[in-house]
Amino acid sequence: MSKERAGAKPRSRSGRTQGRVVPVGEALRKLTGSLGISTKLSEYEVLNEWERIVGEQVARVTTAERIEHGILYVAVQSAAWRHELTMRRLEILDLVHRAVGRRVIREIRFR
Repeated sequence: MSKERAGAKPRSRSGRTQGRVVPVGEALRKLTGSLGISTKLSEYEVLNEWERIVGEQVARVTTAERIEHGILYVAVQSAAWRHELTMRRLEILDLVHRAVGRRVIREIRFR
């Protein structure tokens, strides 16, 4: 049995001193950042949550197809809607950034 010193920090199995307790969300952000995948996860969130981000009406006539080099490509059902959404591009970009909590998209192209 090992002797514990009074006031010493607990040690893990590897012998390292254990740090503070970290919330799971913070730990995941640090992990995804260190793995270099946080941007890809945010991009995936934009594509996966498109309806929630833009609302049901816009989502009915659009499909968020892909993101390449910070450009979000969105298929639109009609020229009239394409024109409307092009005029609202900055508003939609702001909605996207607020939804994912960072500026993951730099441009939107409606097709």
